Parts: sequence; C-alpha cells; structure tokens
Amino acid sequence: MTPADLSLAVLSAVRSAVDGGELAVAVPERVVVERPGPGGAGEWASNVALRLAREAGRPPREVADVLRGRLVDAPGIAGVEVTGPGFLNVTLAGDSVGALVARIGDEGEAYGWGDALRGAGPVAVPEGTELRARVVAEAAGRLVRAQGGSVRGGGAAPVPAGAGRDEAVLGADGSRWALLHPAPHDLAHGAEVLEQRARNPLFRVRYAHARSRGLVAGGAALGIVPGAGPVSGEAARVLTGLLGEQPAVLVAAARKGAPDRLARQLVTLADAFFDFHDSCDVLPRGGEKPGAAHRARLALAEAAGTVLAGGLSLLGISAPDHL
Repeated sequence: MTPADLSLAVLSAVRSAVDGGELAVAVPERVVVERPGPGGAGEWASNVALRLAREAGRPPREVADVLRGRLVDAPGIAGVEVTGPGFLNVTLAGDSVGALVARIGDEGEAYGWGDALRGAGPVAVPEGTELRARVVAEAAGRLVRAQGGSVRGGGAAPVPAGAGRDEAVLGADGSRWALLHPAPHDLAHGAEVLEQRARNPLFRVRYAHARSRGLVAGGAALGIVPGAGPVSGEAARVLTGLLGEQPAVLVAAARKGAPDRLARQLVTLADAFFDFHDSCDVLPRGGEKPGAAHRARLALAEAAGTVLAGGLSLLGISAPDHL
C-alpha cells in the first residue's frame, strides 16, 4: 500500500462511518496522510479526526476511535493507533517501500498523473502577456492536463523559445526555473541559477537526478539490478515519504495552478535524496559482495531519479543524465 492508497483507505473509512450512521459529517474531498510528528507512532498519520470533530459534535479522540474501527481491518494495514488529541497513526503491512518503488518503476515519469480533475470544471490559470505569467500559465496547464483536467485562461499555447531576455544568458531551462520556482509574490531568480553549486536549487535537483542515473549505471557495471525491497534508516524513511507524497503534490499544484509548489517540492526531494545517498552505501565498496540491501537501495535511488525527472518534465525543464 502506497501513501496515496492509504489516503483513499482513510477516506473510505470516513465514508463508511457516515454511511453506517456513526458520524454525522460531510465526507471531505480528500484526506492527507503525513509522517508522524513527535509523540506519534507507526509509519503514517492523519489529523482527519481533528478536522471532523467540530462538525461531528464529538471530541476528536472519539471520532478517531470510530475511524480506527473502520480502518484497522482494511487490506494492507497492520495496525492503527490513536495518539495525542486524536491523530490516527497507521502501520502498513508488508513491504511498503518496495511497493512504492515498484509502482514508480511501473508508471515511470508519469507517476502521480491521474484523473483527479476530470469532470471538475476548468482550472483558472494566470493570464497576461508578461513573460512570467505566460510561463507559469503554460506549466500550470501542463499540470492540470496531467490530472485529466482542463484550463481556463492561459496555459493553452506554448511559450515561444527565446521569448525571455534572460534566456541567452541562463539558457532555456535556467530561464524557466528562474520564473517558475519562486512563489508568485517573490521576485524571479537571477544568474545564480547558472551556478554549478549546492546553493543553486535547480542544480541540486538536476544533479540529484544525474547522480541517480549514475548509480544505476554503476550498478549495471557491477551486475547489480535494482530490486524493490525494504530499506532501513531515517534518511530512507524521509525519502520514501516524499516519493509517496508526490501524487498529492501534483494534484494540489494542479488544483491551484501553482507550478512553484512542484518546483519547491523537487528541491526538498533532491535534498532528501542526497541525505539518503550520504547515509548508506547504495553500491558496495571495495571487496564487499553485492546483496539484497544494495539492490533495494539502488531501486529507491532509481525511483527518486524517476520522480525528479517527471517533475522537471512537467515544468518544461530537461533532466540530463550527466552534468
């Protein structure tokens, strides 16, 4: 079960409790699952009971207990615990990391695409002749269509190459990133997007992708084939969590017509990849014999590279294998 699957399972538990007369609330459109905070337990947590408590007219822990009873026997769930004021904490059954990595491998760069916006009506994206508005609108349109939706306003026509005065200096990819990465209320980036160093977020994202591809190539040279499986360690847990959140990030960015949300998530994902990379030997060193742990780590690294490439593609930015 992936985090996206778990989100649907929690939502199903809410709907079941409402249908069964245990809760009198409007079923939310979606339920968010996140890594547990301090004092939490299990692998994933949701604050849905706290969100529904006021409408239900009941304490959050009572709402959480109702949902726990509906969720605990769901396929793919090993256990559910209520903590704090009413958080649902879930432990998944089986190899959740392996399942996620396998899904990313199957879906490739289209991982996280779906039909969340199909039939939901057009999403408004920025309009205007100013270059930044046009680039944001184009990327927002691409995000919306990846979720089966349609756009209203800009985002239909591609931005012509060479349209930006900075493109001759920054290049097409750097120019787009400089316009897309900042939040709408922030100024666009300048020439720092050209710096081949860690403080340049675009460089970090593209280098993380390139490093992932390099690890896969290095593994092939050693006869190691990536194989989805359990991967231990806090850095691996954080990286897996971010990969699992990617479908929800794409939907949220599409709903809001906000490609900057995706851009900043890619930076966070790249940083988590480097933490994972530095925390363990993805490939064997010296005379170490390759094992299942190396295959699983390599598969997780490959999955991270795939998600980074897919995210950059949605922004209209290339993901080279070498930098």
